Amino acid sequence: MNSTYTTVQWVAFFLIYCFIGWCYESLYVSIRHKRWVNRGFMRGPLLPLYGSGAIVMLVVTIPFRDNLLLTYLAGCVGATALEYVTGVTMEALFKVRYWDYSTRRFNFQGHICLEATLAWGAFTIIMTRFIHTPIEAFVLGLPQVVVSVITVFVSVLAVADFSVSFKTALDIRDVLVKLEEVRDEMERMQKRMDVILAFAEDKREKVVHNTYERLDELTEALEERFKNMKELRDKLELRGVSEDIREKAEEFKEEVEELRIRFRIDMEQRMQILNRRDFFRRDMILSNPTMKSRHFKNALEDIKKAAGKQHKNRDNNNE
Repeated sequence: MNSTYTTVQWVAFFLIYCFIGWCYESLYVSIRHKRWVNRGFMRGPLLPLYGSGAIVMLVVTIPFRDNLLLTYLAGCVGATALEYVTGVTMEALFKVRYWDYSTRRFNFQGHICLEATLAWGAFTIIMTRFIHTPIEAFVLGLPQVVVSVITVFVSVLAVADFSVSFKTALDIRDVLVKLEEVRDEMERMQKRMDVILAFAEDKREKVVHNTYERLDELTEALEERFKNMKELRDKLELRGVSEDIREKAEEFKEEVEELRIRFRIDMEQRMQILNRRDFFRRDMILSNPTMKSRHFKNALEDIKKAAGKQHKNRDNNNE
């Protein structure tokens, strides 16, 4: 391995390993999910994490190229540090984890784990001893002007792709935040409806607020409460109901109608968010089936479901 590569050659290696990483990840995930998955953050056949990881491996192992053990250890440390920093940064920016090791043993914050670290070390040896040699020979064997033209051309496409993907990831983050706001509003409605029903039925001591993980369940619960409120008002028209209970129900009538209007507005907003036909957003979600979010778990599941439905409808229309 040559330690005096030009800047263009380093960029060329980066792009090549981005492509190799994309091939590996897409094939692996596609086999696991039994369908083709265009894996990665970007839409094109490039995975920047693998390209960056390869460059880090090459750089950190230059002083230890003749020592197999130190090469392994340097690869473990360098690649793991890159994976951790990238994972933390992406989650902070996009509120989503594009990979998650939380279920693996000896993980740290779900961003890295011992198993992956050991694998990075093995990949470092395989890459520096076997894979990089033919790639190096191929790049150095081409005329410098050819390498420069191809590298610049692909780099321009990659930057454009990354820019669109970055904007799409920010859009997904905004969707998650908006869905969570809708959910919070509906939870406040649910609690208020529980109080109204309890007071109207003179059962104040029996106010119980249920919590729902799924937004669909919360929606159904609210619809049930509005139905119960209507049934209660119908019962109050019958004889034998005390006047004070009837008066209590009437006191809440306007508030219930206001809650119903807010509920309809929230439902319309939710449907508009989920049914937005954004190719890039849908494609990014489908390309990362293992995508997770700690703070917006349920909202992310909702947009995953919507993206899958839109993809299925598109396939049916094409047929």
